Amino acid sequence: MSKALSTNLMRTLRISQPIILGPMLGAGTLEMLVGVTKAGGLGSLAVSSLTPGGISAAVAAIRSHTSGPFNVNLFVLDTPHPTDQELQGAFALLDPFRAELGLSPAEPLEKYCEDFREQLEMLIALKVPVASFTFGLLDASAIERLHDAGTLVIGTATNVAEARAWEANGADIICAQGAEAGGHRGTFIGNFDSSMIGTMALVPQIVDNVKVPVVAAGGIMDGRGIAAALMLGAQAVQMGTAFLSCAECLIHPAWKTKLREASDISTRITRSFSGRAARGIVNEYMQRMAPYENQVLAYPVQNALTGAIRQAAGKANRPEFLSLWASQATALGQRRKSEISVAELMEQLLSEFTGVLESVGR
Repeated sequence: MSKALSTNLMRTLRISQPIILGPMLGAGTLEMLVGVTKAGGLGSLAVSSLTPGGISAAVAAIRSHTSGPFNVNLFVLDTPHPTDQELQGAFALLDPFRAELGLSPAEPLEKYCEDFREQLEMLIALKVPVASFTFGLLDASAIERLHDAGTLVIGTATNVAEARAWEANGADIICAQGAEAGGHRGTFIGNFDSSMIGTMALVPQIVDNVKVPVVAAGGIMDGRGIAAALMLGAQAVQMGTAFLSCAECLIHPAWKTKLREASDISTRITRSFSGRAARGIVNEYMQRMAPYENQVLAYPVQNALTGAIRQAAGKANRPEFLSLWASQATALGQRRKSEISVAELMEQLLSEFTGVLESVGR
């Protein structure tokens, strides 16, 4: 990319291309992060499922493979304490799926997530270049401590109020997550329904209401999407679904097959897998659980309880019971070859992006 097309955010992040890899817990890999970083973008890795020791090991592995900048992502969570009554209600909904997969009836778990504050302490100690957060708002003192450690902070926002809250607490960058995005919604102010704002509508409104750089996320699959986001005022884009079909992505083969079969109307929002609104390809589990969307327990309890179902479904090659996260623009990736490498995808994206800019210039 020519110097003329560089943005302030790109210079701050020390990247040469305006692409950030979406963290994608459970789908992202070290190889994907390294590939994006080597191609000039910002590689990301989601670590919310890891213990503090696991986070330390993951960051050490990243640093052993690249000296470039990278992003580590955490979910802002409180430790849940579900009641026996709540758990029994959840078990009643999930046990039929467990039985179909040959699993015994559900029982309470020892824990439902890692301790966020302990994870955060480790992240601060590791002095990572960039840390991104979603599902909640990080307090100002924690952001100040990250800054003291030399870490830039990205806060996820699905509406203007969330963006303003992140900026007020000291975030360096806002990731504007449009309604088209695959996977979990980051909403933490207001009802998620009212924050289902499309990327094209959300990005310029957040840009107009904060002074920090904005990253566009949601439904961006090719160079046209990158160019459109930058025209709307974003200084980079975050792309997740576009990378799910890469050879370095180790998701279940059936998930990759479903991505190549998806149409523009194949996805919808569901709470049934994790207890938090998330966009994925419609399957039997989502359809059967649809009547009970408002009864499932909140994240992370529901997510932990369905973990065994998803694992067993993967082993049995039963994609009808897998969480097939994907954006509304998934079908746009089908013109690329199957199992494309991250390096080749980055090359194609940047070629497309440059082509759009040149055509506009004419």
